[in-house]
Amino acid sequence: MTFPSAAKPGLFIAFEGGDGAGKSTQAALLTQALTETGHVVVRTREPGGTPVGEKLRSLVLDHGQGEIDARCEALIFAASRAAHTVQVIAPAMARGQIVISDRYIDSSIAYQGAGRGLGTRDVAQINEWATANLWPDLTVLLDVAPLDGRKRRTAGDAAEDRMESEPDGFHADIRQAFLDLAGEHPDRYLVLAANRPINELAAAIDAAVGTLLTSMRESP
Repeated sequence: MTFPSAAKPGLFIAFEGGDGAGKSTQAALLTQALTETGHVVVRTREPGGTPVGEKLRSLVLDHGQGEIDARCEALIFAASRAAHTVQVIAPAMARGQIVISDRYIDSSIAYQGAGRGLGTRDVAQINEWATANLWPDLTVLLDVAPLDGRKRRTAGDAAEDRMESEPDGFHADIRQAFLDLAGEHPDRYLVLAANRPINELAAAIDAAVGTLLTSMRESP
């Protein structure tokens, strides 16, 4: 697909969904397609994206880090996101670039708010403060059933991290939370079934991003 010329003052796209949904694959394909048509793309991920964020990532995802209670977990994710927003996302957007992130605020709302039972509103408020209320222009939700996600992420010799290894009930709560968020914010969500062929998913995402870029370019 040929995308419109770069929008200003930048564009922020987040990929969301349960573990094993294929977010990284689709983020890479979209990055390649946009880059090939002349756009400057910053591809990043959460938790992580900055030196401090990568260290915090290991605390919450690696096994053997000791006990991490739900509130501590939520605050670690928010701290990583605060650094990510200030150091990576906001500057890139100010330069008129396109930011593509594998996960963002809605992951915390789903995982810690719903999955850990902390409350989606409370977790959202923590992250709104941490990011100065910066939300994606488009959130692509790749919807995956818990069992399908587990089969995907354990294929071959792959090992599950601390979050991935939670029981299917935890992942079912997360899935529903994502779908609820999409229902509450249909203007910024594109919901796609993760079990569709990779090329079909990529085409649907390209089309949505192309439409968004066109509307941003034509706006005053």
